[in-house]
Amino acid sequence: MIRIAVCDDESYMSDHIKEMVCDFFRKKNREISLRTFAGGEELLSYDGQIDILFLDIQMKDMDGMETARKLRAGKFRGFLIFITVLKEMVFASFEVQAYDYLVKPVKKTQFEKTMERLYASMQNAREDSLLVQKGYEGRIIPKGEIVFCEIIDRKIYLNLTSSEVVDYYERIENLETKLGNHFFRCHRSYLINLKHLKGYKNGTAYMDNGREVPVSRLRSKEFSSVVLQYMKNM
Repeated sequence: MIRIAVCDDESYMSDHIKEMVCDFFRKKNREISLRTFAGGEELLSYDGQIDILFLDIQMKDMDGMETARKLRAGKFRGFLIFITVLKEMVFASFEVQAYDYLVKPVKKTQFEKTMERLYASMQNAREDSLLVQKGYEGRIIPKGEIVFCEIIDRKIYLNLTSSEVVDYYERIENLETKLGNHFFRCHRSYLINLKHLKGYKNGTAYMDNGREVPVSRLRSKEFSSVVLQYMKNM
């Protein structure tokens, strides 16, 4: 499911964007959830995941640019599309990694052109990402942000570059298959991302986030070969 939010203090504009969003993803046969917010403060108080955000720049109280800065300073890593009446605001949008901007009044042809590009980007991103399912919530995590994975009592713990630890239930054998050959099972309870390997000595892998991961004696010889091969291909 793709989680989409529209933040605009003009209800008619929110309804217009919602209608085009629903129509676009219905044609793609993709399930979505869609929420609307009437202002920046309301959006910032929402703790759920957002994959695509349509954000009006000119709003009362807190404007869209300030809202975007606070979102990016937090945990929001989704696609950000600004809605604006001022074309010159596009230059400021680089600061908050906006994907694109739509100029009011938003025409359907303009909207669909942006969404086709964004949808293609999402499809490509999924190949380099891991979908983590936790209860009824799903989260997409770029594989490059995973430093190492640990399993404790049937639960996976993903240690990320941000220092966040994401836990969920999955078999480590399944996870190993999903992550691909940039990851190595150095221990029955650990998978490490070779991209974040800083060093190796006496049965210990030193990761670039300061953590140490054990390498079992049974896997130490293969580990050395895999690391050498990985370095050759870099």
